Order: sequence, then C-alpha cells, then structure tokens
Amino acid sequence: MVLGLLRIRLRFVAHSRKEKRALVKSVVERLRHRYNAAVSEAGDLDALDLTTIAVACLAHDAAHADSQLQNISRAVEGWRLDAEVVDIETELISV
Repeated sequence: MVLGLLRIRLRFVAHSRKEKRALVKSVVERLRHRYNAAVSEAGDLDALDLTTIAVACLAHDAAHADSQLQNISRAVEGWRLDAEVVDIETELISV
C-alpha cells in the first residue's frame, strides 16, 4: 500500500477571515466531491493571503497514487479560482 500526499499552496486576496474561509471551503469541498481523497486546510492558518491545502489518498501501488495526485493537481491548476497556485508538493510513502 502507498500513501500519497499532495500539498497545494494558494495565494489570494482576502480582506477578512470570512472571505478566506469561503475560498478555502469551496476548494476543499470541490476536491472531496470529485476525488476519493481526504482533503483539509493544513497550513498558513493565520495568514489572510495564503493557505495550504493537503490531500491524502491510499492506493495499492505508487503509480496509481501518483496518477491520482497528478490528476488532482492539474485540476486545481485548471480551475478558475480567485487564487494563484504558488507551490505544489507530492510525496509518496510506502505503508
């Protein structure tokens, strides 16, 4: 089994925590709905202009986990978000 981890760092303009929460919630819910993966806000919790969203998936082999994470990262980059994708990191861990 392989655990795949994907961290997506987004930069955006938010004037309040409420605006940030709305953007983050929409991205997290969209990912949860479309992909069979665990998704959560995982970093930059105190910053108004940045967030890190973590995605985790479990697969039988590394190729499948990597493929799923690459599909997710391409999808996020292709969405019309009011945010810029600053960084994407992928990690595969054998369990």
